[in-house]
Formats: sequence, C-alpha cells, structure tokens
Amino acid sequence: QVQVVESGGGLVQAGGSLRLSCAASGSIFSIHAMGWYRQAPGKQRELVATITSSSRTNYADSVKGRFTISRDNAKNTVSLQMNSLKPEDTAVYYCNANLHVLNPYRLLGVWGQGTLVTVSS
Repeated sequence: QVQVVESGGGLVQAGGSLRLSCAASGSIFSIHAMGWYRQAPGKQRELVATITSSSRTNYADSVKGRFTISRDNAKNTVSLQMNSLKPEDTAVYYCNANLHVLNPYRLLGVWGQGTLVTVSS
C-alpha cells in the first residue's frame, strides 16, 4: 500500500506565504516526477508545479516567480513554497507522485487527499 499525504494548508492574507509539504510512504521502489495541482471551486484541476527525480522543474505561468517546488529524494517528500499569494490562488491543493511500487512491481500515479489554501483579500 502506498499513500501520499499533504500538509500545510490554511488561511492567509493576500501577499502572505504558505509552505505545503507532501510525503509518500509505503512499498515504494522509486519515485519519478512529483507535483502539485490545485482545484478551485467550480473549476477543473490544474497543474501548479512539477519536479522530476533530477530536480527539473516546471511551473504554471500563473505561479512563476511566486511559487517554488522542491523535493528531498531521501525522505520521499516534495514541498511547495508559496509567496505573494493572491485570492485567485485559493483552491484545494493536491500532491501527485508517479512511482514504481513493489509486490507486484508496477508504475502508479498516486494522489493525496488535498489540503485547502484560502487567500483572503
């Protein structure tokens, strides 16, 4: 069994900062890309940022220069530092991990349960 658990959401004023963290655990053989996605009320889930196992990053245009994604391969964790937050960043943020698991050996895409970020104006 493999799970991905997010933490760090909450309420913050516009212009403020939050840091989200995500940890993958279980029968993991290797983790490839990890990423953060978000879904605002009434909207589709969208990509926020991704990071490969070699730390190559990709960001949505809407968060470039404000958000930073990082990972710790030894701890199977990924973080998202969010600065200069705007009300339009309000959403449920989901962590995703693409990984190979054991017993049986296979490739999986695993989602966390989500953490709510609310930015007040």
